[in-house]
Amino acid sequence: MSKPPMPPKQPSATTKVVFQLFPFLRWIGELKDPKILSADIISGITVALILIPQAMAYAQLAGLPSYYGLYTAFLPPIIAALWGSSRQLATGPVAMVALLTAAALAPLANRGVDIIPVAILLSFCAGLIQLVMGIFRMGGLFSFVSFPVLLGLTNAAAIIIATSQLDNFFGVDVTKADQHLVTVWRVIHTALTEGIFWPALAMGIGSLIVMFGCRRISKKIPAVLLAVSLCAGISWVTNYDAHSYAHAHSNDTASVASGHETQTTTPLETTGDTQTADETGRVVGEVPKGLPEFALPVIDWDIIIELLGPILVIAFIGFAEPLAISKTMALQTRHRHDANQELVGQGLAKIAGSFTQAFPCSGSYSRSAVNLTSGGKTGFSSVVTSTAVVMCLLWFTPLLWHIPEATLAAVIFMAVSSLIKFKPFVYAWKVSKSDALTAGVTCIATLLAAPHLEIGILAGVAMSIVIYLWKTSHPNLAVLARNWDGALKDAKVMKLETSPYILAVRLDARLYFANTSSVEDKLTEMVISQPSVKVVLLFASGINNIDSTGEAALVRLGELFKEQNIKLFIVGAKRNLREVLFNGSWVEQFGKDCLIANETEAIERAHKTMDDVHRDTCPLIHHRPLHKGIAEGI
Repeated sequence: MSKPPMPPKQPSATTKVVFQLFPFLRWIGELKDPKILSADIISGITVALILIPQAMAYAQLAGLPSYYGLYTAFLPPIIAALWGSSRQLATGPVAMVALLTAAALAPLANRGVDIIPVAILLSFCAGLIQLVMGIFRMGGLFSFVSFPVLLGLTNAAAIIIATSQLDNFFGVDVTKADQHLVTVWRVIHTALTEGIFWPALAMGIGSLIVMFGCRRISKKIPAVLLAVSLCAGISWVTNYDAHSYAHAHSNDTASVASGHETQTTTPLETTGDTQTADETGRVVGEVPKGLPEFALPVIDWDIIIELLGPILVIAFIGFAEPLAISKTMALQTRHRHDANQELVGQGLAKIAGSFTQAFPCSGSYSRSAVNLTSGGKTGFSSVVTSTAVVMCLLWFTPLLWHIPEATLAAVIFMAVSSLIKFKPFVYAWKVSKSDALTAGVTCIATLLAAPHLEIGILAGVAMSIVIYLWKTSHPNLAVLARNWDGALKDAKVMKLETSPYILAVRLDARLYFANTSSVEDKLTEMVISQPSVKVVLLFASGINNIDSTGEAALVRLGELFKEQNIKLFIVGAKRNLREVLFNGSWVEQFGKDCLIANETEAIERAHKTMDDVHRDTCPLIHHRPLHKGIAEGI
């Protein structure tokens, strides 16, 4: 007879600590397998082909020179992969965090502040918050940001991200307004009145056609890289940057003549770079060759205090996406998921990135999906991705000069197209109209408040709290009757006849200070509207929590019914409710006999209280539809 297999040996306490400090030790030994190593190399290169152009586009979205996207794609992916819990999570610049960064930097840019050091400081501070939360095991706090809030925020952010690139897509220059929607209107007005720069529009549309076409043919084609390469080649051949410079100045001349002030500076000028518009035009322009300098972030406490709100938003919302991604992939790959360890990894990635001139980063859904489907097995694939970025910075920066900004705008359009989702709103409306309302309020508030996205988030969270308090303070009291299947069901919903003498009600909510008044009023109104009632059966199995105010309310109801010669029984009380009733004054006043364990005994006691005068016709015993002809099973 063969012996049963031995259970796997549990790691020692020391081993657990080592794995917690150096989580990459869980998978690094697997690289000895040539198949796993080759799969990670192929997957890492595949992700890099998407990351490099996306990183530059997201830096543009954040209001920074495009090459800062490459700096953000250099060190953070490695750190997040080594110290996070997910093997396939691809970290780097992402649209949502880039938008949050742009929103935080916009007021300072309007005051003439050099925003590059501030962007780096944002990364350091947000990373420090995430690291501390991870160390102190505070990952559970992210559950307080509900799905409806994230749904509304994500859709609004996708719209804001897309519309923020319209000026680059149309090739027009406008002055940025304090409200994002005003800026969008200025872009549209300028395009309609002063004309679109058609070469820019052609580059943007051509890029979209290439990317959508490649997606339709095969998702394995590096569509983003192909579109960027083709447009950069066309830009170089046609001397596109010189044309765009001339167009920018023609717009400037026209705007001066019409009395309108326009902004003709490029992101390089607004951030303090020494390059000018005639050197770069509407293309990426010169990308410094080599790796970014290692430097500590400039700590400015006045800036930190001013941007504390945006920093917290970046730390919280910037982790919501990687948390969801890593959970999903953990289910698919059957590898462990640890939200707190992921917080540590994302926090360290932002902190390390701030030492190499990176702006805030996060986990990318699209690149993580590519990493997973391309066969990535361990975090080493992210190391390969970062290595490819390093090679680009060392040897291939001259090739980036001629990439049109309109093409990067198209890359952003492509990336955020999957974030705009209407079906979840429809689904939420069908399942829970309050959730749909919360999502809608969050979405509209975020759009109206942009670029101050934190206002939209706070509006959504406030809406969630208000709805929660309203629901809990107005619980449903269901009047019960016997259904055709033998169970006691909601008589109103199932259209059942109720007893004129026995009022059976079910409360499925905690009974606490916020809802006792509502419960008392509803139950009293039920008794008043049915004068023949002799017994009240309160089915309390759904009361999972009760406080002193709730116990006092039950005592008041018992006293009120006793004055009217109505007997109150509490049925199916759980242990915590029974303890409160015994420790308080309820049992002392009405006796423990008024606490009944189950519905059968409760109905029997009710009929004995009335001397069985109603037993033969009682709807609590016999199924009695409210109207004849109602089909069974309604």
